[in-house]
Amino acid sequence: PAARAGRVRPVPAVSRSTAILRLLGRVGQPLGVKAIADELALVPSTCLHILRVLVAEELVTWDPATKRYALGNGMISLARSVLDRSGFPQLIQPVLDRLAGRFCVTAMGVEITSRDTVVVLALSHSNQPFRVHTDVGSRFDTLVSATGRLIAAHGGESWTELRKKFSQIHWDKAPRFDTWKKEVELARAQGFSVDRDNFMAGLTVVAVPVSTAGGRLAYTVVVVGLSSQLTTVATDLLAQEMMREAREISGLLVEGV
Repeated sequence: PAARAGRVRPVPAVSRSTAILRLLGRVGQPLGVKAIADELALVPSTCLHILRVLVAEELVTWDPATKRYALGNGMISLARSVLDRSGFPQLIQPVLDRLAGRFCVTAMGVEITSRDTVVVLALSHSNQPFRVHTDVGSRFDTLVSATGRLIAAHGGESWTELRKKFSQIHWDKAPRFDTWKKEVELARAQGFSVDRDNFMAGLTVVAVPVSTAGGRLAYTVVVVGLSSQLTTVATDLLAQEMMREAREISGLLVEGV
């Protein structure tokens, strides 16, 4: 019975609707019916029917002049409801503001999802001219950058499984797998991870874990700065401060369960 309860029966209309919404969010520009149908391998008439329903629900907008579709304001309401319900964004925002202001970095609160992605839930920029181009809602592959090393360190997957996933990561300057493996093991031992110039040349990314009940890695606190400014000494100082803040957030999340 437990196994049967765990099965999810496919509902094509729901899957197709979700695929359309994800596509429109990913491309960031309006698309016509044919472009959407071709990209998702849908029958155009089926695609059109789903789009009309999504428009009626205000999740998608339609421009009669261009006959193209884009995400609608209804998505904003849904996203706001999720953020309001989750305690993490509210708890982490003051922390991000402090880190960004004190260390002149971009600071992010990141959630680890069940879809092999991580999503930015909260964000804070320093007042420096340099800024990382990312937004709340941005998604990245799970093993990417410093958060990826933490996920590999605490996710329980074998090195064989991790090697397969590692080969699919898009890096600016990819490390050797053996080097990455040592960095994953170091992240497990020291409690934070560092990506220096791998994910993006010239940038250093530091991540610390935020756990929920049962010690599950659910979120990370991430900062991004110029490698020229984040020296080894500065990075270690920053990481210690991040871990202190993360432990407090973890405690609050566990108490709130």
